[in-house]
Amino acid sequence: MKNTLLIILFLLTQNMYAQQLNKQGNLQGLKIAYMTRELNLSSQEAQQFWPLYYSFVDERKVIHNEMKNDAIGLDEKNLELKKKYFQEFKKVLGNEDRVNKCFLCERDFGNYIRKEIQARQKLKQQNKQ
Repeated sequence: MKNTLLIILFLLTQNMYAQQLNKQGNLQGLKIAYMTRELNLSSQEAQQFWPLYYSFVDERKVIHNEMKNDAIGLDEKNLELKKKYFQEFKKVLGNEDRVNKCFLCERDFGNYIRKEIQARQKLKQQNKQ
């Protein structure tokens, strides 16, 4: 009986983990599609842009983990990181307007996802009534 419960618990945990990974993968795919469309990336630009962008995201995650209790320091480090990657993105995207749009796309994508979640929650509540 104990072994059966452990197996069921293990399978449920694995299923929940797989669902979470799938949601993150879907969200990542949406972000890639959104930013590619907004930045009007050619296939050649996309091949150069996405590895660079992921390096930027990885460095930003490290900064957020290190500076999570220092709001001013976090803002300063984020600004330094954006300045560093601004030049790198410019080499790929060609001009400053597209680089600025890249940084704005991140914010806009977050707003898009928040609105989508709110709309779905509202729809779900309306269906319950």
